[in-house]
Amino acid sequence: MVNALPLTWDEQGVAHAARWQSASGAPLPKRVRVVDDTLNADTAYKLACEGHALLWRGDYHQARQMLTALAHRIDKARARRKLAAAPLGPAQAFHQHRKAQAERARILGLLVMALDGQHTLALRRAPESVKAAAQAAIGEQTGPYVVSLRELLGWMGAWEWRQVGVAVPALGGACIHPHYGVYSPVRGEYLDLLAEAPLPPALKAHGLAYDIGTGTGVIAALLARRGAARVVATDVQATALANAMETVQALGLQHRVELQSADLFPLGSERAALIVCNPPWLPARPSSPIEAAVYDPESRMLRGFLEGLGARLVPGGEGWLILSDLAEHLGLRSRAELEGWIAGAGLRVLGRLDTRPRHGKAQDAGDPLHAARKREVTSVWRLGAA
Repeated sequence: MVNALPLTWDEQGVAHAARWQSASGAPLPKRVRVVDDTLNADTAYKLACEGHALLWRGDYHQARQMLTALAHRIDKARARRKLAAAPLGPAQAFHQHRKAQAERARILGLLVMALDGQHTLALRRAPESVKAAAQAAIGEQTGPYVVSLRELLGWMGAWEWRQVGVAVPALGGACIHPHYGVYSPVRGEYLDLLAEAPLPPALKAHGLAYDIGTGTGVIAALLARRGAARVVATDVQATALANAMETVQALGLQHRVELQSADLFPLGSERAALIVCNPPWLPARPSSPIEAAVYDPESRMLRGFLEGLGARLVPGGEGWLILSDLAEHLGLRSRAELEGWIAGAGLRVLGRLDTRPRHGKAQDAGDPLHAARKREVTSVWRLGAA
């Protein structure tokens, strides 16, 4: 996010200014303290809670240790408040968890780094990969900027992940390489369901499939691998479309997958035999671009997909909705609501394939949402015209 005003500070009697970089849209800090390894964690925590940005000028690895120390103090304070609080219902617990996450991110986001226009981080022991990771995340820069260490670590983690790749069993173990800001298909259980779901007979006759909100392009690639003669994949993010293009090219599927910048359905009136959508599963407001893959205010994408699906299917075609029921267990959306939206859109349920999540949080009893997560079921809803 680009701010109209730069971040300014005084350092050894010299005035400095740099662009404030924040993918989450964090506001420009009003106060800046230049700090180094001599700052202790308790003082750093107090300053950050008061809203001071801590511009680090010490050792890079010491900065990472400071970030860990700040996180430890935030978590201890949160644990004390939790012990004193009355028990909450699922929806209240979720909203309190989101509020605590936002406050944690605010405080941790105030430990910041200054980089020049070539993405150079002039700190002792700064990794050489910083330049490549920053370039991949935010591209060319025309001048210096300041970014939180937390966001910088996100860039570096995404860069390393992109180099190594993520193996996708549903694609025969082929690797995809998620870009920064594009949600990785770490929830592989739904891809296994897509690989097993019976294809509608209409797909053999018509051959066209849509992948709505393609992200890394993994679903589009899977549909092409399963026999769709042509797949049109849409997304509103330019980064996602570039990532998807890289994915289908690496798999040799670029002649069968067409990428299109669109909100939900492709432009034009062409109907498809199979339309797949994996919308955000939780009706809540995202706090950063990457969270838009998980949180969707008022289930906008889910409802938009259902409302527009019937008019875009050929006779005998199917829409596959990938959805977790976690929102139901959190009290954010009921099953009756979902079924009402399906019926109200002139659709009927042809079948449903269910599976249990395999990710670590499903088994983590310490997770604030564990009671809901342990009951979660991920489904592929097969929908057709009523």
